[in-house]
Amino acid sequence: VYKKLVFWEMQLGQTDQGGMKEVLETQKADANRSFCKFIDKNYSEIIQDDDTEITLSHNLIRKHVNPMLDNEEPVYFILLDNLRFDQWRAISETINELYRTEQEDMYMSILPTTTQYCRNSIFSGLRPSEIESTFPDKWSNDEDEGGKNMYEKDFLASQLSRLRRDIKFSYTKITNLDNAKALVDQVPNMRQNQLNVIVYNFVDAFSHARTDVNIVRELADDEAAYRNVTATWFKHSPLWEAMQRIAEKPGKIVITTDHGSVRVKNAVKVIGDKKVNSNLRYKQGKNITYNAKEVFEVKKPKELFLPLQHLSSAFVFAMENDFFAYPNNYNYYVNYYKNTFQHGGISMEEMMCPLITLRPKGK
Repeated sequence: VYKKLVFWEMQLGQTDQGGMKEVLETQKADANRSFCKFIDKNYSEIIQDDDTEITLSHNLIRKHVNPMLDNEEPVYFILLDNLRFDQWRAISETINELYRTEQEDMYMSILPTTTQYCRNSIFSGLRPSEIESTFPDKWSNDEDEGGKNMYEKDFLASQLSRLRRDIKFSYTKITNLDNAKALVDQVPNMRQNQLNVIVYNFVDAFSHARTDVNIVRELADDEAAYRNVTATWFKHSPLWEAMQRIAEKPGKIVITTDHGSVRVKNAVKVIGDKKVNSNLRYKQGKNITYNAKEVFEVKKPKELFLPLQHLSSAFVFAMENDFFAYPNNYNYYVNYYKNTFQHGGISMEEMMCPLITLRPKGK
């Protein structure tokens, strides 16, 4: 259903059919409402099931990438931070020039839909509270200072060891233009490895800039503009240049993300102390006050494999297009954050993530 909605969203995005767009927006809102009800009812059972057939963040590499390592050709696992499924479709028009799509799947991100939780879970092959207990010196909670994703290479090495994969692999994180340009020159060396992981941070950085910088807001005013900017960036990016180099020799590429984002519209009031985290789509801490009918509440975080920072800690997640606002700054929050792209909560756009397998044409 979500794939069909994205297809028509992109088709209608190229027309002036205002009435049809409104019909589609209503259908998408209905689908999101149903999806959120599904998560509310079933997420606890899904995340607790070690043998679930659903591909989730923590079993993504084991289920999807590990079988590819049986072949001798190199595998390139490219994680574009915060890439929505519609943005994948937008950049695929460029990618199809050199690659054929073997599989266009989706997987379901765990909660909260943030880099700290999802990406650490992908590379470790563990759920968040399992990471905390297995690597107590390498897991950072919301309240902790410093970076939250400092040990992804270590987590990946540990997971490959558990999967009994004694292979050569590389891990490259791209956080600035200099890193990105250097990536292109590294491609020949990567061909010697069975697995090459590339984490590329542009889309997430752009979505945050869109919130904070007015001119960027104007560039990506809505979903269609957001897709177009992403597609234009990709076509001229060092990442596409690197993928052109990769396409010169046989190999497989997996393109995925850690989570997506959703354009928020409705403010939901929440009250918490100074230690409650600042994310607009989920809150974690003790003494949080909210309307239980407006959120997905988790009173026993351990049951959902979420770290317990205090005995009375709870998690609350915003659903659909909602975002959290404090009553004492309510109007400021509403005006500043309405229609921005946020992540951390529950929606199709945040949780239903692209999982794409590509092969160079003619190889």
